[in-house]
Amino acid sequence: MEERLHRAMRDDCPRILSVLAARFGDLDLADEAVQDALVDAARTWPRDGVPPNVGGWLMTTARRRALDRLRAAQRAQHRLDSAAHLIHEQREPPDARLTDMIQEPLGGDAEPPDSGPGASVGAEADERLRLLLLCCHPALDSDTQVALTLRLVGGLTTAEISAAFLVPEATLAQRIVRAKKKIKTAGIPLSIPEQFTDRLGVVLAVLYLIFNEGYLSHDDDHDPIRHDLVDEAIRLTRLVCNLAADEAEPLGLLALQLFLRSRLGTRVDALGDLVVLDEQDRTAWDGRDIGAANTVLGRAMSLMQPGPYQVQAVIAAYHANAVVASDTDWPAIAALYGQLDAMSSSPVVRLNWAVAIAMSDGPLAGLKMLDDITELDNYHLLWATRGELARRASRTNEARAAFARALDLAPHGAERRHLERRIAMLGD
Repeated sequence: MEERLHRAMRDDCPRILSVLAARFGDLDLADEAVQDALVDAARTWPRDGVPPNVGGWLMTTARRRALDRLRAAQRAQHRLDSAAHLIHEQREPPDARLTDMIQEPLGGDAEPPDSGPGASVGAEADERLRLLLLCCHPALDSDTQVALTLRLVGGLTTAEISAAFLVPEATLAQRIVRAKKKIKTAGIPLSIPEQFTDRLGVVLAVLYLIFNEGYLSHDDDHDPIRHDLVDEAIRLTRLVCNLAADEAEPLGLLALQLFLRSRLGTRVDALGDLVVLDEQDRTAWDGRDIGAANTVLGRAMSLMQPGPYQVQAVIAAYHANAVVASDTDWPAIAALYGQLDAMSSSPVVRLNWAVAIAMSDGPLAGLKMLDDITELDNYHLLWATRGELARRASRTNEARAAFARALDLAPHGAERRHLERRIAMLGD
């Protein structure tokens, strides 16, 4: 029951939220109504059973809850109008839009009407794309755009988003509340603009984070790999590629996602434990995804618009097209990470660069690079990397201490079990 409800949050609620937001013109009202419907489901499904059409049940319930909230708002407005009448001996008529919505019959769930210059494209695409572009509006700061989109479009919880952002959950919750308020106050429309290149960078960052959450989930109550999120991120990225056909970076991101999805079946073993890249069974990698990724990457590079997602896709291509791990061209990968760092310098990029240097020039060279990365002291992967490189350099005590630090910081059970095995390999 709980698992089905959780799946509905991912699969159905973003679509329902987008439909209700378009219908009522109020994102916050739509979100509150969807949350009300989920509360109703948690209360009634254990008693009555899961409805055969979960999406339809949630849509109807959420719509009714939205109307209930509007009716309550109208009653409050009536009380204010009555008080004003006693003072001014006149009364303003109730909001016509509000009255029309409340009197709207409960039957049916028609699609929202077209709105905005890009509505014809949106009708062919998906309600979530409208919502995605709304969440990535330039009026919002980049961190808020990403958090709001993960919450409303990706269906992630604030706990999952805060883990991805490495910030407290309460901070994320407040950020989302403020964003919804700003959208309502500014009257930002739920539509697909004819030109949305000003939002493209944030849209791609959002889709990358959604994919990453699926590639290794921070939710310890579920499997470490969330195929639903991976597939959803790829689906939305394809939509963006179709809408921005002359842009190379969406294609670069799509190629990267396909390369990474190709090896999902080998990332965990039968017990649900992580398997490192050089120990994965490459014969089980999905050749169709690799072939599609190679084609998409070729299209991206033919546009002659270099960008960080394309560089990452080329790195992934070196891994995906190496028949065995020893065929991997680590010097080329190290050089690509150098280019990536020049494009979008970040400590995580430098961490991956250090790994590539270690594979190319030896673990001591990689450890030397790690010494200069001071921003990631509370990031478990930095300490896991230090432990692995120290182990390969026969620095057993250093490796044990680094793995122990990574174990304290690791967010997921699968990662913790992997680190425990690494510590056990070191012996006493």
